[in-house]
Amino acid sequence: MRLFIALVPPPELRRRLGELADFAHARCGGRRMPDESLHLTLAFLGEVEEAQALELAEWVQGLAMAPGEWRLDGWGYFMRPGIVWVGSQASAPALAELQHELWQGLEARGLTGRPGRFVPHVTLLRRANTRRLQDLPPIDLAWSYNQLELIQSFTGERGARYRTLAVSPG
Repeated sequence: MRLFIALVPPPELRRRLGELADFAHARCGGRRMPDESLHLTLAFLGEVEEAQALELAEWVQGLAMAPGEWRLDGWGYFMRPGIVWVGSQASAPALAELQHELWQGLEARGLTGRPGRFVPHVTLLRRANTRRLQDLPPIDLAWSYNQLELIQSFTGERGARYRTLAVSPG
């Protein structure tokens, strides 16, 4: 099964991110991510055997993490997949440390694939037709977080759909 570990925005922030996705979609085209799919990936694990997924779910349910806040104040674009995203203009050291600690635990459990560079972001559009980010409105949102989720990804005709398998204490 295809898994990742992420932070999931609270409902009001998710709604606001959905509004930004609507605005960006009207100007950039592409495929808009559904509100229920909006998240910040901390660790993409790829295909994992069911037995290991069960072990990971138990591990995530026991992970205590310090609460934090992430400021979303900028738009970004990844050229190759045509992804329009929102994130921070400044570095996010607390998120980088959380991602680093998470990968240390995952590597201790035999998982590999830590990315060379971590760019915290929430994907709003895929296959966008343009990267004219100057046409998009200013952003200033705060995301308070205190839980991780282990999520299974299913790919279908309408893109990826997600199911939460485990949530850390919060």
